[in-house]
Amino acid sequence: MRFRRGLVWGKFLPLHAGHSALVRAAQGQCDEVLVVVGAHSDEPVPREVRHAWVGEVHPDVVVRSHVDDTPVDYDDPAVWDLHLAGLRSVVPEPVDAVFTSEAYGDELARRLDAVHVCVDLPRRQHPVSGTAVRADPGAHWAWLSPPVRAWYARRVVVVGAESTGTTTLASALAARLGCPWVPEFGRAWTVERPGGPTAPWRSEEFDLVARRQAQDEDAAARTTPVPWLVCDTDPLATAVWHERYVGTRSATVEAFARARVPHLYVLTRDDVPFEQDGLRDGEHLRPWMTQRFREVLATQPAPVLEVGGSVADRLEVVLGRLEVAA
Repeated sequence: MRFRRGLVWGKFLPLHAGHSALVRAAQGQCDEVLVVVGAHSDEPVPREVRHAWVGEVHPDVVVRSHVDDTPVDYDDPAVWDLHLAGLRSVVPEPVDAVFTSEAYGDELARRLDAVHVCVDLPRRQHPVSGTAVRADPGAHWAWLSPPVRAWYARRVVVVGAESTGTTTLASALAARLGCPWVPEFGRAWTVERPGGPTAPWRSEEFDLVARRQAQDEDAAARTTPVPWLVCDTDPLATAVWHERYVGTRSATVEAFARARVPHLYVLTRDDVPFEQDGLRDGEHLRPWMTQRFREVLATQPAPVLEVGGSVADRLEVVLGRLEVAA
């Protein structure tokens, strides 16, 4: 049976493969598909984020969203009236079919004077639910699309002064976790920038470095095969380097960094031999930089783990903190 307009209505908290199968089923039977995100105002993923997920994964449907703080009670007609009023605020046009994988679909379709098309009610084809994903994203990683993976990926950021083993630790940690690691864009920029490493640094360069570092991080988070991502520095560290090279703090870089709180910061101590690679300032700056990192990290909300000693020692401490077998 072919329908003119079909409706898929849900929380998409988060969007997973079962939702996408439902949307595709609707697309296969309808000329137009409306997907409506009904979000509670205090849920862990903002409505705007879920709206964007659906729009990216299903660009050929019409996506709308609204706030629905009415409690769920499928046995109460008055509650149904409230839910339908919210739905009608974003879907005023007639709907011919309602596509769900839920028992409440019959009543929803009746109230919309539409046909209910029930898709995989027992969840045999896609044994996943939003509740299960929220409880353990990693266990259901295969059911998640790239933008959803990026949201749930736990980001471990390794920071430290020059030649304190940040890159070595980040690479080793990523290998153990089976995830990508994001190299330091600022290091590549030091070589590529106009004037090279010896030219005076400008404040706007650090805005560029912070943005590019974040973009590289976000791109890697979308592709990680496990719910981990390791980053060799981040915008917060870029703010510290702004202090070092410009001599003042950067309000713009610091504001950018505040919006990107990772799962864990790992600070490497300056207790390993200094190696000059032609780009580093010198060993004399390491104690100051290490202490400045301690001070800055103490002012932000993510947990901080300071590590020293050999690479093996550091790796064991971090994996223990992450509750991953060393």
